[in-house]
Amino acid sequence: MNTKYLEETYYYDYNSPQIQDLIKEACLLNSNQEKIENLYLKVRDSWRYSPFEIGLTEEHYKASTIAKKQQAHCIDKAILLIAGLRALDIPARLRLAKVSNHIATERLEAKLGTNELAPHGLVDVFLNGQWKKCSPAFNKELCKMYNVDVLDFDGTEDSVLQEYNKDSDKFMTYLEDYGHFEDVPLDYIKSIFKDNYPELYKTYLGAKNIQF
Repeated sequence: MNTKYLEETYYYDYNSPQIQDLIKEACLLNSNQEKIENLYLKVRDSWRYSPFEIGLTEEHYKASTIAKKQQAHCIDKAILLIAGLRALDIPARLRLAKVSNHIATERLEAKLGTNELAPHGLVDVFLNGQWKKCSPAFNKELCKMYNVDVLDFDGTEDSVLQEYNKDSDKFMTYLEDYGHFEDVPLDYIKSIFKDNYPELYKTYLGAKNIQF
């Protein structure tokens, strides 16, 4: 494991007061597994997931900026978790993917023209000599609303988005894996968004945020 996945960066500004406050409970725990579980649950449920706020600027993707919000995009929540884990001396990195959403997509499809979301943000966490994937995106209230099992994570097994809801209806599908990244690849995120939603990208080019 390379120590670069522990580094503080502009985006993972974990010495900021906001991220230090985020990890204060986890700091009191003994094992890294306990710390991972505590922080994952805190990020999962303290920020409501919203796919309708997409950042196009460096400031948008700064962990301390995200921490001040009440809701966040999946990439934003992934960045928060990574910053907190690195602050706890636990290696973590961003993973990007393309997914399709099969439930409650009318508003999303009206804006994007598709039920495919790209890029989608996940987190890779290094524990006991292995990398494991997790998605802190869907808070428990949202899962209850859409009749989906809530995801838990303690670093020992992959925990990614749910393929089916509790009625066995298709919920989420992973379509493409864009790989993992040492830091937030803003230019690459923008290029993925542009390739998948060219007209929307033109409309909001130069905007601070895309809000639907």
